[in-house]
Amino acid sequence: MLIKKKMDNLEVTKRRLPDNILVLYIITILLILLGQFLGMLLGFLPFMSSTDIAMTIYMYLSFIGIWILTILYLRFTKKNRPILKTIGRRAFGNNMKNLLIGFVMGFGLNGVCILAAWLNKDISLQYDSLKPIAFVLIFIAVFVQSSAEELVCRGFLYQRLKSSYKHPATAIIGNSLLFAILHLMNEGVTFLSVLNIFIVGILFSFMVYYMDSIWCAMSMHAMWNFTQNIIFGLPNSGIVSPYSVFRLDTSTANNSFAYNVGFGIEGTLFADILLIASCICLYLWGEKHSHS
Repeated sequence: MLIKKKMDNLEVTKRRLPDNILVLYIITILLILLGQFLGMLLGFLPFMSSTDIAMTIYMYLSFIGIWILTILYLRFTKKNRPILKTIGRRAFGNNMKNLLIGFVMGFGLNGVCILAAWLNKDISLQYDSLKPIAFVLIFIAVFVQSSAEELVCRGFLYQRLKSSYKHPATAIIGNSLLFAILHLMNEGVTFLSVLNIFIVGILFSFMVYYMDSIWCAMSMHAMWNFTQNIIFGLPNSGIVSPYSVFRLDTSTANNSFAYNVGFGIEGTLFADILLIASCICLYLWGEKHSHS
């Protein structure tokens, strides 16, 4: 009887190996790395030039490789195929209303952080140029990049963790932790910046958990990046865009509670507090209205 019980436990262990969080982390990282390599091939296309606008578009649009590879992986692996339903319109919360809410939240929260840094005289901005067609094309490229990260973290990884572990906190915290780890190699990274990325990962996860809307997470992520990097020319997780509407005077930038010279507004106590408050608000709303 004891031998049979041990054999049964061994079978369960073998059966659950693909659902182990470390295995899922490895799969997620591979999807990102191989997807980015695939997207890098765009740089060899004849219409890609070395202008600031073209380089900015390429920098973000290259993430389309993650989209292509992840969708193919989900489509052709039976266990992952149901995740596709959470990405499209079949998910209750994936609608235009929540997409718009995400855009508003991304611009609003990021804008408040930038305003705080500007009022505190940590940053000085000068208008450069606004080219409408390029502005729209870059926005599309930024959306591709941001939504690709959401696809693998709040799409694939979150859903697999949610189905593999009993408590939803494992999925919420687990995918957010990897999301933060993936940014450790970024230029200018600090403890506060990693904490910021982890917290915003929790916020995006709450959108999926309580609102059933990865679209909301995608749009907020995109508008957050677009606002700081393309409109105001500030670092996006430590990376400065070749093109932006406004330009930052780097010689006068200061470190403070609202701005980090190396990482931008994301590496600050102010941004962390604002995002924690946002998480609390969404949590309270979600617990009150349920996520059914």
